[in-house]
Amino acid sequence: LLVAQTRAAGYDIDAQERVLGAIRGAFSQTGSVGEAKLLLTGPGVFSVSSRAAIKGDALRFSLIATLLIGAMILAFYRSPRVLGLSLVPVASGAAAGVAAVSLGFGSVHGITLGFGVTLIGEGVDYAIFLFTRATAGVAPRETLDRIWPTLRLGVLTSICGFSAMLFSGFSGLAQLGLFSVAGLVVAAAVTRWVLPALIPPGFTAAAVAMLAPAAMAALRRAPLMRYPLLIAMVLAVASLALHRGPLWSDDLSSLSPVPRADQLLDQQLRRDIGAPDVRYLVVLSAGDEETALRESESVAAVLRIATRAGLLEGYDSPAIYLPSRQAQRARQAALPAPADLRRNLQQALRGLPYRPGVFEPFLKDAAGARTLPLVDRASLQGTNFALKLDTLLVRRGPGWAAMLPLRGVTDAAGIAREISALSSTRSVLLDLKSESDRLYGDYRREALTHSALGAAAIVALLCLGLRSPRRVFDVLAPLAAAVVITTGVLAAAGELSIFHVVGLLLGVAGGANYSLFFDRQVASGLDCERTVVSVVFACVSTIIGFGLLSFSSVPVLNAIGSTVGIGAALALACSAILNRSGDPIHGRHKSP
Repeated sequence: LLVAQTRAAGYDIDAQERVLGAIRGAFSQTGSVGEAKLLLTGPGVFSVSSRAAIKGDALRFSLIATLLIGAMILAFYRSPRVLGLSLVPVASGAAAGVAAVSLGFGSVHGITLGFGVTLIGEGVDYAIFLFTRATAGVAPRETLDRIWPTLRLGVLTSICGFSAMLFSGFSGLAQLGLFSVAGLVVAAAVTRWVLPALIPPGFTAAAVAMLAPAAMAALRRAPLMRYPLLIAMVLAVASLALHRGPLWSDDLSSLSPVPRADQLLDQQLRRDIGAPDVRYLVVLSAGDEETALRESESVAAVLRIATRAGLLEGYDSPAIYLPSRQAQRARQAALPAPADLRRNLQQALRGLPYRPGVFEPFLKDAAGARTLPLVDRASLQGTNFALKLDTLLVRRGPGWAAMLPLRGVTDAAGIAREISALSSTRSVLLDLKSESDRLYGDYRREALTHSALGAAAIVALLCLGLRSPRRVFDVLAPLAAAVVITTGVLAAAGELSIFHVVGLLLGVAGGANYSLFFDRQVASGLDCERTVVSVVFACVSTIIGFGLLSFSSVPVLNAIGSTVGIGAALALACSAILNRSGDPIHGRHKSP
């Protein structure tokens, strides 16, 4: 019954979680009996545990990142008020992202919840660019007006990159795109129109004077690393070109947060109780329920032969719980006439020590069964059979679909041939793993295509905003170098997934800000120093916010975190190494 209730919960993870909680509660109330131990497994258990893992890691690393970035901001600005103001764009952006996804999709995907932590590193950058450049005697609004054109261009490039995910057929990525775009727009708007009015009068970041000499010294020496950077790029390209095996993984199971031990437990328990696997499934379509049941019986006959031939260990079928009307009538007709059944029974009982008349109830029930009304779906309502039937026989549009899960499949191709020989049914053998991997591969290729379109949109936007081919090259060259090296490093560590693509998009979005500010025309040496310190400070916050995700046990969060953490650091380093603005002390001087 508990298993049936879990099946009835369907894809509602909250319902599944309530059922599993009831199971554990019922087990704990029975008391300990020897070495009794409750083992739970199956898709419902995996769904609940996966969501819990994603939410747990997201909340844990979000809290850690908030504390670390908050401590860094407090140490840097030495103002609790400024610390609170720095987090306003982050909180506003995250709230806007969740609201936008809820309105657009009706619910927020677990991946999107996990992704929320990444706004900590991205959204706080805008406040850092403003607060670090604030100086005594200059109105915050004037400071923001001076950097706003560059900051606005950086926000627009990020939006172009994230918008590529909006058109993905994978709802998780589409939610990520909407979450990111809405969050960044609101975070930038709060920085532009709210923060300047809230900055304490006369505020200035005193720590800039302490950090500027070291930052400027590093910037002066950065061009000396151009040849090592070139070598690193060549090695990265060679690593990608000589990579053994496929560069991109299309195995969906590689992204599963379910521990290997839990997967093995699932396989063991399924074997122990003879439950169907979750991989192979025979699906057939019919115009009505009765036809679906009759065709299920035809397919089951083929599967019985395949079972005896060793092609599989067993199967399940909706016709087991609700036979077709044709089968029920045939079974009724096969019952012997009362007189024949009584004569056969008397012959079978000859010489056996049974009291006369002990089998009269059996003879009465057998006679009555010949004229009983046929069983239908309504007859099963309120029983466990109804719950089981509802998972195997469902209405689909104008017709019906019947599903026959298989277990212990050893020759899927042989089973498919036997089923395809049934010309009277519209049935097909589905390999759910292969189909899922194929869909995932399609999503990955789609994401790469959309990423390329997003990159083209970023180039077009920079050409329109900078209006100088050389400046566009100066901004894009560090980003391209960072992407190439990051991809090479990740490929050397293993195959890449669709979420590494997402991480590269995030890296380009954050790196564009660093590259744009290095290219920005400044008015004085002090302005240049504050620019460099603000970029370094923003990069460190991004590395903390994203990099912590690389320690997550959830492959999705780990892929995004490691990619952006490496990409952000390389984007800053490449921007400094390839900087061509002239004297790094004074920058490219020009009145704003």
